[in-house]
Amino acid sequence: MAESKVRYASVDVLRGMTVAAMLLVNDPGDWGHVWWPLEHAQWNGCTPTDLVFPLFLFIVGVSVSLAIVPRIDAGATKAPIRQAAVRRALRIVGLGLLLNLVAWLAIPEAHLRLPGVLQRIGICFAVAALLAVDTRPRTRDIVFVALLAVYGVVLLAGGMEPWTNLVSRVDAAVFGPFVYATDPATGRGHDPEGLLATLPSLATTLLGMRAGAWLRTGEMRKLVVAACVCLVLGWFAQWLWPLNKNLWTPSYVLWTGGWSFALLAIVHEGVDRRGWRLPGRAFGLNAIAAYAGSGLMVYLLIALGVTGPLYRHAFAAWMTPLFGPYVPSAVWGVVFVAVWWLVVRRMDRRGIYLKV
Repeated sequence: MAESKVRYASVDVLRGMTVAAMLLVNDPGDWGHVWWPLEHAQWNGCTPTDLVFPLFLFIVGVSVSLAIVPRIDAGATKAPIRQAAVRRALRIVGLGLLLNLVAWLAIPEAHLRLPGVLQRIGICFAVAALLAVDTRPRTRDIVFVALLAVYGVVLLAGGMEPWTNLVSRVDAAVFGPFVYATDPATGRGHDPEGLLATLPSLATTLLGMRAGAWLRTGEMRKLVVAACVCLVLGWFAQWLWPLNKNLWTPSYVLWTGGWSFALLAIVHEGVDRRGWRLPGRAFGLNAIAAYAGSGLMVYLLIALGVTGPLYRHAFAAWMTPLFGPYVPSAVWGVVFVAVWWLVVRRMDRRGIYLKV
């Protein structure tokens, strides 16, 4: 079937919705009172919040498939595309390291961390882009299966308990104290965006590349079938590897991949084919800028001592007696997202798109 030349607004919308969800779950008013769907599972399990980051990586893969693969198929010179992809990935990783540094300087109780969300995005983007340039779709599918198989064996061999699993032990050995959390009783470290778990995160990105290929050729039915197959496989695989975002287990890759295929199919059908005007496009066009900018804003407000008093007086003081402590905490997050929606909407209207 001939490839469509239509711009896939659905991808921008879905990316934007994902970034908005990232801001919402990262910025409650009170971390002690977070509504359960807006929290990550403590270890095993998968809440709605646990779907957000893999969905973003899935969309990274979709975007790579839409932006790079057609240029390669058209005979474009490969070297400049490789160089541009690596440079962009390094900028994303550098921005993530900068955010971690600012957080360390701005928040008294924070410690310096080396891994992070943007670092993982940058690495997965770079590898996916290089695979798009230099491999065929079937090869990428083989890489996907190999990643899950090898990583699955690593997990079974090293255990999947907190702190003692091989993934956490490697992160502690490589990054030392510069990880997300350290067990005060044992001194063992763990990072949810650590080194070994980047391998299955790349598998999630490769699922997105496969989805992007089907999107380009208009094979909507395959998106739906893939959603069903991944959900079923993920559900059964959890009996061997529990659903776990911290370890990014194979079952988690398949389960979240199934939801990602399904959401892409729904949004593509609604936005691209039926003309629905769903929110999210403005966030999607300035995704990294919104994520990094909102993070810097949070750290600045904390450093200035504004966040606590503002939340207490403008939200908690009058909402808590009426609705309990969870409502003002969630409303703070919604208002935070709304403020940044106004920012990116203004940028969109003025044609300002910050590309990292």
